[in-house]
Amino acid sequence: MNTSPREWPELVYQDLAPMVAYLNRLVQVGGKYTLDEPFEVGWGNVVLDVTPRGLRTPTLRQQDVSFAVHHRLLDADVVIEADTGSRTLSLSSGSSIAEFYAAFCRAAGELGIRPPGSELLCEIPDAEPSFGDDVQQRDWDEEAAQLMWQALDLAAAGLETWQAPYLGHRPRVGVMWGGFDLSATRYRAQPTLPRPGRPAFMQNAELEAYVSVGFSFGGPQAPAAGMYGYIWPRPNGLDGRSWGVDGAVWDPDAGLMLLPWSVLRELDNPRRAIGSFGDAVYQAAVETADWPSNLIGSRCDGWHMSRTPPAAARSNP
Repeated sequence: MNTSPREWPELVYQDLAPMVAYLNRLVQVGGKYTLDEPFEVGWGNVVLDVTPRGLRTPTLRQQDVSFAVHHRLLDADVVIEADTGSRTLSLSSGSSIAEFYAAFCRAAGELGIRPPGSELLCEIPDAEPSFGDDVQQRDWDEEAAQLMWQALDLAAAGLETWQAPYLGHRPRVGVMWGGFDLSATRYRAQPTLPRPGRPAFMQNAELEAYVSVGFSFGGPQAPAAGMYGYIWPRPNGLDGRSWGVDGAVWDPDAGLMLLPWSVLRELDNPRRAIGSFGDAVYQAAVETADWPSNLIGSRCDGWHMSRTPPAAARSNP
């Protein structure tokens, strides 16, 4: 890889689009298993962790086996790790999603893991109905895979820093494998009414009020990569606000606050800018949707906190 891991690379959607489409389909195979786990509001349990090598499911537990699926972008393979053994499926040679799915199910079966509960491809507008129907031959692009992992890793670091001081319910930062976006979401205990006429999984995501900040590689209708933010339910009064970073904007048609990657990578401290952007999104929720301001704790590094006893402890003789 030509760029340093600490540099923020240029992301051109048109160059990455084939791999975005490939990986969006690929990670749904392992991701489907998370639907068997205890439901967490807003589907917070389904996200894939951004690892030092790629994207990994949480530990999954069937009746007789515990396992995880690691989609290793930097190694061009998928590793199924279980207490019964492990299997590695190569992605370096051209194959279809249908062929991969069949090979995955055979390998998983050898470890005592049943197939995913659903073969349906979801949240991809132009996708075939199911894994078995997607017979298009897809080539692995090593450079694009490295760029995608690098972008996800850098964005995750910023989002984890932003998310850390929130005192309410907050699932871990990770990739939502349906829409293939990196998400950091904050909830509060306020039931909301999902919009009617939408699929059940979308209605489940709207059961509680939330503020979400994340990263997307873009898409055919909005090809620019970058950070996004939104508030559910969407409040009035978002026009004309500042979003914490010069170049961040409010897009009323999309209902999103946007911080383009092209702007972010030119800043002196992009990671800090992600936190400033997220703070501005949350502050908008406080001022326009009556979100509590007292759910934000101190933002400090862990070593500093460990050397600073709580005030109550310091007051004891």
